[in-house]
Amino acid sequence: MIKYYNRKENKYEIEKVAGEKYLNWSYSSPSGKGLVELLLKKKLFSKLYGYYCDTKISSKKIKDFVKNFNIDMSLYSKVYDEYSTFNEFFMRSLNSNARIINRDNNILISPCDGKLSAYENINLNDIVQIKGFTYSLKELLQDDNEIYNLYDGCTCLIFRLCPTDYHRFHFIDNGVCSKTIKIKGHYYSVNPIALKNIKKLFCQNKREWSLFNSDNFGDVICMEIGATCVGSIIQSYDPTSKIIKGDEKGYFKFGGSTVILFFKKNIIKIDEDLLKQTLLGFETSVLMGEKIGLK
Repeated sequence: MIKYYNRKENKYEIEKVAGEKYLNWSYSSPSGKGLVELLLKKKLFSKLYGYYCDTKISSKKIKDFVKNFNIDMSLYSKVYDEYSTFNEFFMRSLNSNARIINRDNNILISPCDGKLSAYENINLNDIVQIKGFTYSLKELLQDDNEIYNLYDGCTCLIFRLCPTDYHRFHFIDNGVCSKTIKIKGHYYSVNPIALKNIKKLFCQNKREWSLFNSDNFGDVICMEIGATCVGSIIQSYDPTSKIIKGDEKGYFKFGGSTVILFFKKNIIKIDEDLLKQTLLGFETSVLMGEKIGLK
C-alpha cells in the first residue's frame, strides 16, 4: 500500500498501483527477486515489451486501462479509441487547455505530473533514495567534468511518474539546454516497493541527464531515469534553440519513470507543504505547470 499526500484536497490517499501484487512479489520474495535479477531488470525484457506496446494488438488494453485507473481523457488531444497502439496512448499529449503555465519568472513550476519528494541542503555523498538507502551525485552523473562538485548543499526534487500519469516532461523556465548525456544501466522498477529493496537503484538504472541553463534558476541538472518496461526515453528538445517555460523536453514510452532536478544552493525555496510531507515520509501529487516553489 502506497499512501501519498493530495495537496489540493489536503488529505492522504492510497495510490492505485498497476500490477501491485506482481511488484510486491517481484521485489519482496526470494523467488521474485531471483526473476528480477535474471530477467526483469534486463534491457531485452523491456525492449520486447516495448515492441509489443508498439503493435496494433496492444491497443485492446487501452479501454480497460482508462476505466480501471479513472483516467480523465478530456485532458488529452484524443479519445481513447483514437490511439492505434498502447504506446501511442501512453505517450499521449495534453490538449491546449489542460494545463496553465504560470509565466511569473519568480515561480518554479513542476516539470511533469507525478509524485514529488523534495530535499534541501543536500550532502553530495548522501542523497536520499528512500529511508535507509542513499547515493552520491557523482555516482548518479558519472561525470568526468565534476559538475557535481558545484551542487553541494543543493536542492533535489524527485518526481515519480506512475504508469497512469501523463508521461511527457517539460522545462521549468526559459533558457538553453545542453545536449543529453546517456548512461547505460538496468531497468528496475522505480516504484517505492522496489526502492525499498534495491540499493542505489537510481545509480543502477538507465538514465539520461542534461544541464539546463535557465534564465531565473541558474544551471539546473535535469535527469530522466528509465524503469522496467520503459522502452525508450525520448528527448524532443533542440539543444541549439532558445527554450520557453513550459516547452516539452521529452517523453517516456511505456512504464513508470522518474525525473530528478538539482538546483544549486540558495537558488530556490520549495513550498513548505512539499518539504513537510517529504520529511514525514510521504510523496505529494503534483501536475505539470503547478507552482512548487519560489526564486
